[in-house]
Amino acid sequence: MNRSFLPFIGLSQSGFLLLLFLLVLPEGSRARNGFNLTKAIIPIDEIFQGGPPRDGIPSIDAPAFEKVDEADWLKDEDLIVAVEVGDEQRAYPLRILVWHEIVNDTVGGTPLAITYCPLCGTAMTFSRVYDGKTLTFGVSGLLYQSDVLMYDRETESLWSQLAMKSLSGKFVEEELKWIPSRLQTWKSWKAEHPRGKVLSRKTGFQRDYDRMPYEGYEDRPETIFPVPEHRKELGNKEWILGVRHGDASIALPEKSLTSVAENGSSEVEIEVGGKGLLIQYKVDSRAAKVTDRATGNELPVVHVYWFAWQAFYPDTTLWQP
Repeated sequence: MNRSFLPFIGLSQSGFLLLLFLLVLPEGSRARNGFNLTKAIIPIDEIFQGGPPRDGIPSIDAPAFEKVDEADWLKDEDLIVAVEVGDEQRAYPLRILVWHEIVNDTVGGTPLAITYCPLCGTAMTFSRVYDGKTLTFGVSGLLYQSDVLMYDRETESLWSQLAMKSLSGKFVEEELKWIPSRLQTWKSWKAEHPRGKVLSRKTGFQRDYDRMPYEGYEDRPETIFPVPEHRKELGNKEWILGVRHGDASIALPEKSLTSVAENGSSEVEIEVGGKGLLIQYKVDSRAAKVTDRATGNELPVVHVYWFAWQAFYPDTTLWQP
């Protein structure tokens, strides 16, 4: 196991393997970071401790931003999460998100949680307003199907990023309100939004934002934590675009979208849950946009490893050209 997997635990390789063995054991007799799971709607023995305790991976709750020309520490090929609400355009570099996983922000007057799970490769943005309250999300230190379990500090409900709903607590079964955002390269975003704002490295925490702690993880087929294998058409770490509408979902392999690209981009018309959608994908920047063909509204999409998408959505349609 490469030590670069361990952003928070300074262990030798043998020490980490022992810790990993303990972490992936069923946790029937161990506390799970102090959360009450009596009303959980998933089997408790499928919830694992990821290593750090509750808030051991600290969310960014007071984000600071800088101008595009001030972010000279970013490389052209670096990936960012782009969020646009009204006239506000913001970029959240994965170099920062990988160390914090959640940014509680307000963009264009809308309270949002920008979230990232390095184990599933998923960058997703959600509303923070529920039942008339603005919630603040933190990292629970727990995982379900290798995906981050967030929690809100107001009720301590646990929320699954990829299941997109609360799995325990006061808000149990309440769905997350998924907001469109885009994963794309820094080079492409700064060219499109030269007056946008970029999340600053001045986070209030001491982290090495020049280092990517999960380097090499994408190249290995294995997952660190147990994940159910429902579908085997693609390799575990193959990148797909995941789209949902109602109870229906579809997975579009990025390799397949690249294979049909002309002049560096592809456009694909699909149907999900009876809704006609247009998928636009740019090969060099990895930027993807999903549009409702009837209304012209942009819908959310997530770049995700196949193993994670098929674990949460085993009945997903798999698109092929």
